[in-house]
Amino acid sequence: MPRSRINGNFIDKTFSIIANILLRIIPTTSGEKEAFTYYRDGAMSAQSEGNYAEALQNYYEAMRLEIDPYDRSYILYNIGLIHTSNGEHTKALEYYFRALERNPFLPQAFNNMAVICHYRGEQAVRQGDSEIAEAWFDQAAEYWKQAIALTPGNYIEAHNWLKITKRFE
Repeated sequence: MPRSRINGNFIDKTFSIIANILLRIIPTTSGEKEAFTYYRDGAMSAQSEGNYAEALQNYYEAMRLEIDPYDRSYILYNIGLIHTSNGEHTKALEYYFRALERNPFLPQAFNNMAVICHYRGEQAVRQGDSEIAEAWFDQAAEYWKQAIALTPGNYIEAHNWLKITKRFE
């Protein structure tokens, strides 16, 4: 039984009911419907419950079935989120890059990449390597600028950090 059918969360159940209705009335192929089911089970259930291994399985299956680049970008982004949550930053960056290749208008992917770079910069500071730290901070700044350009008014803390560190142009 798909996870979305056994989830006890009211919002998840409501989303599942609406999604199932939409899948019935919107003309889609059976492959698209199946890909969405795996995406929904990964995103709305397993990932939100912290069951990352199960969520990854659902996302990988959704990637196998989904052909639309835009939809694939969100699947890749969510895989990146899981790797970020697991502290696997190199893998996370790889998936965020892959998501942005398919959809360059994902400010949240740029933001998450910036957060990882900033974190690595802070690690370098703690290790006493200021040159490496500055390189990571500069990279974080570039990603935050892209996120802010896509969604002005969002990422206020990043915007303030860019101003304080004189990285905002």
